[in-house]
Amino acid sequence: MNIFVLNTGRCGSTTFIKACQHITNFTSAHESRIMLLGDARFQYPENHIEADNRLSWLLGRLDRYYGKDAMYVHLKRNDHDTARSFVKRYSVGIVAAYRHAVHWELPESNDAMSVSLDYCDTVNSNIELFLKDKPNWMSFSLENAKVDFRKFWEMIGAEGNLESALLEFDIAYNASKRPRRRLIARTVRRILRIGKKSLISQEMPDEALHLTAIPLRSIAAGEL
Repeated sequence: MNIFVLNTGRCGSTTFIKACQHITNFTSAHESRIMLLGDARFQYPENHIEADNRLSWLLGRLDRYYGKDAMYVHLKRNDHDTARSFVKRYSVGIVAAYRHAVHWELPESNDAMSVSLDYCDTVNSNIELFLKDKPNWMSFSLENAKVDFRKFWEMIGAEGNLESALLEFDIAYNASKRPRRRLIARTVRRILRIGKKSLISQEMPDEALHLTAIPLRSIAAGEL
């Protein structure tokens, strides 16, 4: 049996897989095939648990390959907490793609929190629709993780060390931070918008004054 953990991202999927790695009769991985196209994208091993938030955009093909033969977990976290985590990564990753490509350059009047909440609503709605005809699935709340993971363990007939698995939910894996490079990226975006000369006299990180050798639009896109 294959098990897919469908989610928005920023909702504990890394921790979920860390817990699953204490299961001995299933393999498990986090976003292990995101670099592949075509059939290869869906060629997961048998008896494997996969968490991958990008599968929420590939649900039609996931249905074609696995359909009702797999089990699905809809991993969720409080929408506002999830969105706040995305706000900290607003210039990079999936929420940047949602803002710039899926919605094709939303106006700046849409604040980061509103866009991130909209992303969460879209992805969770996609997953809920996909699951409507699936016989084997469960909803998993990060806020109730230890109780729900016990249920998950029983549902799949897991073998291994349950107590060690539950301890993983006491650790914050892959927590969002505001790294300094994002501060530089924001400065460069300001340069692109209003002109470098008008900013030179303003306070900015020293690093930002030494970026002329790097394409500015790459930095502004978060490609540092």
